[in-house]
Amino acid sequence: MKDTNQQFQHVITLCRELFAKKLHDYGAAWRIMRPMSVTDQIFIKANRIRSIETKGISLIDEGVRSEFIGIINYSIIALIQLELGYAANVDIDNDEALALYDKYAAEALELMKAKNHDYDEAWRGMRITSYTDLILMKLNRTKQIENLEGGTLVSEGVEANYMDMINYAVFGMIKLEFGE
Repeated sequence: MKDTNQQFQHVITLCRELFAKKLHDYGAAWRIMRPMSVTDQIFIKANRIRSIETKGISLIDEGVRSEFIGIINYSIIALIQLELGYAANVDIDNDEALALYDKYAAEALELMKAKNHDYDEAWRGMRITSYTDLILMKLNRTKQIENLEGGTLVSEGVEANYMDMINYAVFGMIKLEFGE
């Protein structure tokens, strides 16, 4: 039997390692990004995955794997930005950024555990291309909510969409890392 929790944590560890290396190189430069800009950055990554899936070829020497990592990391950045608001300058140090990263990664894991319990790991029977489409749908929902300035009638809000994007991207990574 596959241990989804362990696989999830493996993927998050890979993502966090890259996040930490980029923090070393750039600091938390992303703190200046408004949430809508982070959403657009995630859109670029998801759209590139779909393009590679559709065309079957990538002309840039980074494949689907790196884009899923980017979706996970930018989704966590989006959650941090929603909590702290965007800043005019880098206003947190690397340790604080990593602590916030860990907080949201842990929340995504808990959400995945709850949904995985209720859905009996249905995600394992899905194709990676479906995760891409679901992420793109969540992005469109997020953009609509942002355009409405949060004035929704029944939506869970953008936070829930970012959490779902993290989990769908982790599922894609699990399939890429561990196979079907």
